[in-house]
Amino acid sequence: MSAPVFIVILNWNGWQDTHACLESLSRLDYSNYKVVVVDNASEDGSEARLRELHPELTLLQSGANLGFAGGNNVGLRYALAHGAEYIWLLNNDTLVEPDALSQLVEKMRRGPELGLCGSTLLYEGQRDTVQALGGARYNRWLGTVRHIGQHQPRAQTVDERAVEGKLDYLIGASMLASRAFLETVGLLQDDYFLYFEELDWAARARGRYRLGYASRSVVYHKEGSSSGGSDRAKAAKSYTADLYALRNRVRFTRRFYPYALPTVYLGLVVALGNRVRRRQWGRVALIIRVMVRGGEVNT
Repeated sequence: MSAPVFIVILNWNGWQDTHACLESLSRLDYSNYKVVVVDNASEDGSEARLRELHPELTLLQSGANLGFAGGNNVGLRYALAHGAEYIWLLNNDTLVEPDALSQLVEKMRRGPELGLCGSTLLYEGQRDTVQALGGARYNRWLGTVRHIGQHQPRAQTVDERAVEGKLDYLIGASMLASRAFLETVGLLQDDYFLYFEELDWAARARGRYRLGYASRSVVYHKEGSSSGGSDRAKAAKSYTADLYALRNRVRFTRRFYPYALPTVYLGLVVALGNRVRRRQWGRVALIIRVMVRGGEVNT
């Protein structure tokens, strides 16, 4: 019998994307799975709409916007309490190939040293182009990331072990975690709120578990998709994304690579100069706040 897998999907003001993702999951060829949607206190009627469209769905209400890590942790705890052997964290703005899950599970089954396993992520709007092969490289000296295989053709031959040798972390749009990994390493670190949670997970697992990559697990990701709204709302969303990306760059570095803080701060100074040249005064103020407060900045 196949191992029980729980698929955890986090929804926040995006029931249309979540509905499409659920429809995609209904065509999976894996037999022993259960889907859990965690709603992060959406304000667009997501909970009611998803319950109407998917009456049999297990939908958990977080009660507040807990961010990526906090919301997913609600689902992770539920899955562990209900006997999951593996838990697939999947972004709600994804669509999957029917064998995407079975390929992930098979990869993990053949590699007991693996704690997390990622998929081939393709751009949903450009399905012949790679967004990432499982994950990314991290430059600890600058606090920047680079997706492995980004923009290369989908048809290009991939050496899984070579990719795994480059992985510093897996991209959270599609990550399969083993129960043993979660019980040993723990849940996602939720004080990041948004960004750097996957990096933190990989850093905490180092020396205990290896990161895996299942090249034939294909997931289409609508990166940058928006749930709609006014230009002002989109600008606010962009500002919030910038805030957490900058703040957590410092926070993560302070926790794991404190010796790299001087060069990370130098990178922030360069970013500050770029914003000044573009007259993006709101971003200038944001970068200064992050630098002055040492990453302890909130919205």
